[in-house]
Amino acid sequence: MTAERAGPRPLRPWHYAAAAYTFAVGMAGTTLPTPLYGLYQREIGFSSFTVTVIFATYAAGVIAVLVLAGDLSDLRGRRPVLLLALLLSAASAGCFLAEDGLPWLLAGRLLSGFSAGLLTGTATVAVMELAPPGAARRAGFAATAANMGGLGCGPLLAGVLAEYAPAPLRTPYLAHLALLVLALALTLTLPETARPPRPLPPLRVRPPAVPRRVRAVFVPAALAGFAGFSMFGLFTSVAPTFMADELGVRDLAVSGAVVFAAFASSTVGQLTAGRLPVARALPAGCFLLVAGMLLIGASLLAGELALLVAGAVVGGSGQGLAFRAAVAAVTARAPRDRRGATTSAFFVAAYLGISLPVLGVGALTLALGLRDAGLVFTGCVTVLAAAIGLHLLRTPPEPGPSAPGG
Repeated sequence: MTAERAGPRPLRPWHYAAAAYTFAVGMAGTTLPTPLYGLYQREIGFSSFTVTVIFATYAAGVIAVLVLAGDLSDLRGRRPVLLLALLLSAASAGCFLAEDGLPWLLAGRLLSGFSAGLLTGTATVAVMELAPPGAARRAGFAATAANMGGLGCGPLLAGVLAEYAPAPLRTPYLAHLALLVLALALTLTLPETARPPRPLPPLRVRPPAVPRRVRAVFVPAALAGFAGFSMFGLFTSVAPTFMADELGVRDLAVSGAVVFAAFASSTVGQLTAGRLPVARALPAGCFLLVAGMLLIGASLLAGELALLVAGAVVGGSGQGLAFRAAVAAVTARAPRDRRGATTSAFFVAAYLGISLPVLGVGALTLALGLRDAGLVFTGCVTVLAAAIGLHLLRTPPEPGPSAPGG
């Protein structure tokens, strides 16, 4: 995105870096409770199925915002939406700090979902639009890496602080609030890159819509995002419980590090994607995801932590490879004035992947137990990812430059 498109203020390299930091901090808050669910289970007393319901509450908040306000940043500007997302993230942290039972957890996760719903599409586009001439490739990596890196740093930060710092159910949220203060300050300094219509139209519900010219690229990209986020849904909901109950891993820092490994590997996969054409990166990512899911399934059968870590690394790499290629394909094809809404539509598909399969795992846990429910889950995601990869080999996506109009 060039400086003349973004407005009168010249774009500096630190602008997109600051937006990426904001993106990462906001997303870290969404996964902060991951290694803490076991502590909440012992304190409040609820089942693994309830953990998936709490997690799905977050995903429902994300999807609701994406569906009802997916184009809000196109109509009101990127910076106001980023500020609102950060304030919602702070409110979520406040709910966890005031926690006095399950309703507070549900409220905190819902607010966190609202925050993530505003951030995912808006921050992805903002980071790329804030890149000065010549930095578009670095900004594209920064946007997707901030998303996955932030999601991974949340469990790592919470796990380390909960294990080694006092007040394990308070200190992680206080630390996150401190990071949010800096993010708010940086966001206030960023130039606005959107060009909202004048006069401003009244706010109304406009669900994310995919322009017809984008659909041939969007559908396989969205399905790949669904499959990859399904794996992350497993790691950020019931994986710590499985590690504690089935593998005897009760160190919260270790649980957080395993979840972090999946997201960190996604970031590495995204870096690799920048060196490959989309037509190769998307199917390759799907097949790596298949290999990762097979390793996760093997860890469930054998009860081996090493296999689970290997599955997190391989599957995360595949998710990152496919994810960055998918985002690049969708944003490159979308018309500029519909880019925010189209990107939000992509994340609706991704967050359906992070929520619906996890709820299925929770329900199956009641009948089959956690291990067998996990095996069913890994089998389904393996088949889905393999089918998408084979389709992409036969019909490669053909992203093109976005047009200036709708």
